Amino acid sequence: MSRLTELLAQAKAKDTALGNELEREFRALSARRAFGLNFERHKPESVELPGRPIRKGDKVRILPKRGSTAKGDQRLWKVRGFEGQGEGRQARLELLGNDQPEQQSASLADLIVVAEFKDYIYPGLFSTGKVERGGDKPFHTVINGENFHVLEALTFTHRGKIDAIYIDPPYNSGARDWKYNNDYVEKDDLYRHSKWLAMIERRLLVARKLLNPNKSALIITIDEKEYLRLGLLLEQVFPEAGIQMVTSVINPFGVSRQNELSRVEEYVFYVRLGNLSLGRPNSVRNLLARENDEEMAELDEGHDETHWFSFMRAGSNSTRTHSPGCHYPIFVDGQGTFHSVGEALEQGQARDDIPCPQGTQALWPIKTNKTDGVWQASPDHARFLFANGFARIGKFRKQIGRRSVTYLREGTISRLASGELRRVDI
Repeated sequence: MSRLTELLAQAKAKDTALGNELEREFRALSARRAFGLNFERHKPESVELPGRPIRKGDKVRILPKRGSTAKGDQRLWKVRGFEGQGEGRQARLELLGNDQPEQQSASLADLIVVAEFKDYIYPGLFSTGKVERGGDKPFHTVINGENFHVLEALTFTHRGKIDAIYIDPPYNSGARDWKYNNDYVEKDDLYRHSKWLAMIERRLLVARKLLNPNKSALIITIDEKEYLRLGLLLEQVFPEAGIQMVTSVINPFGVSRQNELSRVEEYVFYVRLGNLSLGRPNSVRNLLARENDEEMAELDEGHDETHWFSFMRAGSNSTRTHSPGCHYPIFVDGQGTFHSVGEALEQGQARDDIPCPQGTQALWPIKTNKTDGVWQASPDHARFLFANGFARIGKFRKQIGRRSVTYLREGTISRLASGELRRVDI
């Protein structure tokens, strides 16, 4: 509940008539919204701190019985003192936020320390292990903790120094997949979207402190449940940034959902700060979702351009059975230089039946699962592509067990011919 809703509930409990009158005025005011994204800044999440020793003055919650799936007592208690020794030691508790005083005792083993958002937390980092394989090369650090507190801790050492932040927040899809105020936010919660926005906004404000204002990027993935609200929120938190939303295919076959259209993609927001550039003019890197390992493995990693695509076909009609005329060898010499294109195999003909020209070896369109695949074009069109520099042989890829083969699509060839694109050999 929002803070105003909580206060209204307290007022109605003490004076029903006054509380109802205040609620009517509140509803009238809330109906007159200003232009833009409006939502309640809800009471923030509280965080359980398992393993933290219980001390006098701590806020605690009483855990449910061992093995129980019930939520247990969600009220907060303050530790006033202790009784007993050893395993039988008890904590004297006093209920917080209640007009009528309530006290009880509970075993320390049945309590967990809770920190509310307003409470100071001084997180400390300690190493739990490391893997050393790179010598003096750059390394990664994994921080395991509640994400808001981790981000806050980083502001002491990395304020304004981060080049890129990637966030994959809970999608607020109705599943019991994220917590708020130490309780699940249910799909029928009237404040569901508002609570989600309040949770995200707090983290975006800290992320803003960490990002380099002169040149950095924030990337966030989301689905259709919240992408509209997230877009408006980003505009409000980063008014000076360049913001773009693109789609990313996550399942080309679609994920079926009851009484809804299948979902094939999610959305990616790119927030660019300062003078961050995506690349040279007419040489913009396109970050595209690939359909399979073969195409991912054959990306030309050494160039700013990614107009070069895998010459091996992916998706539907990508097997020798569907397109037998596109299952043929491409011959390269010992240095990996293109030599020639062979003919498609006849029905029932084996690859070993095709002799290689002297000093060459054959590249076949074999999928990573060892089944027979096909190239994107017929042998005659492949010869045209190689002859005009529109197809090429790349590096040896362990993922596919051969050298990569990439080519330019017809649209790119047309843009080259018109002068819209220029070829840069690096």
